[in-house]
Amino acid sequence: MSHSHAGGPTADVSVRIAWADDAEAIAAVQVRAWPELYAGVLPAEVLPTDVDAVSAQWRQVLARPADARNRVLVALERNRVVGFTLTSPALDPDCDPVADGELAEVTLDPAERAKGHGSRLLQAAVDTLAADRFTRAVTWVNAGDDGLRTFFTDAGWAADSAHRELDLDGTGTTTVKQVRLHTAIA
Repeated sequence: MSHSHAGGPTADVSVRIAWADDAEAIAAVQVRAWPELYAGVLPAEVLPTDVDAVSAQWRQVLARPADARNRVLVALERNRVVGFTLTSPALDPDCDPVADGELAEVTLDPAERAKGHGSRLLQAAVDTLAADRFTRAVTWVNAGDDGLRTFFTDAGWAADSAHRELDLDGTGTTTVKQVRLHTAIA
């Protein structure tokens, strides 16, 4: 039974830690979002299209995290997963895995953008990193993704001058330039 709440739609949106049962919904968001996220960056044929294959990977991630501080958060509209993000210790060589937490993949269903899900997800991720006792958060964004970069800088994140080139298929033919952003966690 669903009741509509007075005060508008905000009562129907939330963020929580993902459950193993969310694997398929997360995979579906990823398969829908990646062609847009990586348009002009990745050739279409390397993008995942098989939701079942992707959800099998997510099921493993959710069932057996390598580190207790590896967490997956999902943004929900009612009970539907509309976005996800991951938090973990930062593994860059110049980061301190005790003090520095990393945020990866703030990914939203393309149909669910501009509804505040991204901001809620980001806030929940920072709260989660704080609860895991990290004092700084870092994230990597594609250098050409002005939208995502602006989303973070509007939320108070700043470039920390680190950058990298990611070799996405191991052959050196498909690379993406990324810049690292960071923010202090109160």
